Amino acid sequence: MDNIAGKKSSLTWAVHISVVVLVLAWLLPTLGLLVSSFRTADQISTSGWWSALSSQERNVPAIRVSGEEVSDAGLYTISGELFPDTDAVVSAWGTSSRAPQAYAPGDVAELKDGATLTLDDKGAFTLTGPASFEGTRLPRIFSSTATPPEFTLGNYENVLFSSTAAAGVGKAFLNTLTVAIPATVIPILVAAFAAYALAWMEFPGRALLVATVVGLLVVPLQLALIPLLQLHNSIGIGKGYLGVWLAHTGFGLPLAIYLLRNYMVGLPRDIIENAKVDGATDFQIFTKIVLPLSFPALASFAIFQFLWTWNDLLVALVFLGTDDDTLVLTGRLVNLLGSRGGQWEILATSAFVSIAVPLLVFFAMQKYLVRGLLAGSVK
Repeated sequence: MDNIAGKKSSLTWAVHISVVVLVLAWLLPTLGLLVSSFRTADQISTSGWWSALSSQERNVPAIRVSGEEVSDAGLYTISGELFPDTDAVVSAWGTSSRAPQAYAPGDVAELKDGATLTLDDKGAFTLTGPASFEGTRLPRIFSSTATPPEFTLGNYENVLFSSTAAAGVGKAFLNTLTVAIPATVIPILVAAFAAYALAWMEFPGRALLVATVVGLLVVPLQLALIPLLQLHNSIGIGKGYLGVWLAHTGFGLPLAIYLLRNYMVGLPRDIIENAKVDGATDFQIFTKIVLPLSFPALASFAIFQFLWTWNDLLVALVFLGTDDDTLVLTGRLVNLLGSRGGQWEILATSAFVSIAVPLLVFFAMQKYLVRGLLAGSVK
């Protein structure tokens, strides 16, 4: 009785929970990357992205008092600022590592030889004593501070428009677009013609070609990289954009042909036959009828191919090399990770820039994704 039509399954709650878990598993890291890309280096190093909207508490390493000594009425005074370039608020302080939070802001610490030291909540200190401090070792101040939330667009300015190759990814961003757009359009154009021929044109060996296409789907591209590069060098293409376009086209054609052919086979036969009776040629049927009806499948493959070429590293390194003039985003991120492993604000911003375009493409065409994936699965 559990499978009666119209009755909800008892496992519906499990499906809903699984969907929520999967969505959070993808959404939370992306959200964290976005928030981190607008935070400063100090904020990233002291707290997680989930606390970006709250004040950040941290223990500041010891800072030794320094400044110009002033004498007045037999008292010697040295004044200064611990944090002149920040908006940090001191919550506690001390003069010893054994008691780094012994005093509150505004309290007076009694030092040796009658000297006193005070520190306010803005980090302004005053050291006073009956004798000159020249030639003596000045005390250190340990402090705990609360820094208000701070966000900046400087990370994106540095990443996108920096003149130094070690920091900027603007050139790599354009290089990736130069690779991804043609490497997505060319396979679609070629595969659409091939898929129509395999779906609606009668010729000897058609079934064998379909089987060959299916077989090519399981061939690892790593096996073909070096032979293909040697072929490019032998015919004079060498390393360049043309070579990487052709490589991505070759690696993407089997899936494209298989996906589009399955979709085109499922189109109503009456429409094709009526067009032929009316005198339409195969090219006219393909351009005026089949292509418009196959847009969901075309868009579905375009999403897969664009995401693959945009996030590719191996093929780009083999057919473009590691020069700064042709290095793609993934290669630039690898270099940044190696040379700037401590500058997380640069890495976070660069990583989000690299996923921004794929996210826009996916959300713009997601309604066609499921329709394309189901192409030819039902009649």
